[in-house]
Amino acid sequence: MSVSIKNIDSCRSTNALLADMTDAPHATVVATREQTAGRGQRGNCWEAEPGKNLTFSMLLRPAAMHASRQFELSMAVSLAVADAIDAALPEGISTQIKWPNDIYVGLEKICGILIENKLSGSYIERSIAGIGINVNQDVFVSDAPNPTSVILKNGGRTTDLATMLADVADRIWRGFADYEETGDTVALKERYMSRLMWTDGLHPFEDADGAFDARICDVEPDGTLVLSNGKRYAFKEVSYRF
Repeated sequence: MSVSIKNIDSCRSTNALLADMTDAPHATVVATREQTAGRGQRGNCWEAEPGKNLTFSMLLRPAAMHASRQFELSMAVSLAVADAIDAALPEGISTQIKWPNDIYVGLEKICGILIENKLSGSYIERSIAGIGINVNQDVFVSDAPNPTSVILKNGGRTTDLATMLADVADRIWRGFADYEETGDTVALKERYMSRLMWTDGLHPFEDADGAFDARICDVEPDGTLVLSNGKRYAFKEVSYRF
């Protein structure tokens, strides 16, 4: 089995389009030149200049993965994407993961990931990873905080989108296959934590009670964030103050 990439000129959302392809096999990718209603985390829109970036979704069909393990899938995908972006960046510049799965260079966002799972009973029937990578866009006009791109980090040198898409998709496919084969959750978690932002020192966060400084101590198996203030947070219950 290998990755199958379907390129289309324009659509509202590659996640929605791929979800409608109910018979699509594992490792199917739908990529588009222009996404008119792409969604990011927290319901935000994703800014992407047509023809300049990678906007695509990848279908994964885990073998007997219980719903309680879905964050393992998120970790595997975010690590594969981070590795692919690192390969496109100049030597000495590398990415980190912002919990739960966005990709940053320093304090600048270079990639957003939105993973949507469909369950069959207590197991994941299929997972769709929607991925937006800022590649050749050098001007951003939305109010999204701190965007950056591969071209901005490469001194204005463009990157071939088809080549990078093939590399990202292949890394996701192979990384997920390797993880399913080994089932090594300890190694996966160690890799994820080593790439996670804000695990050292104190950093500005905000929750329903207000602003505070903390560091990330752990991420639990279900994706719950554990901070040094002694609290545990589900997604959207805490934010980083840029």
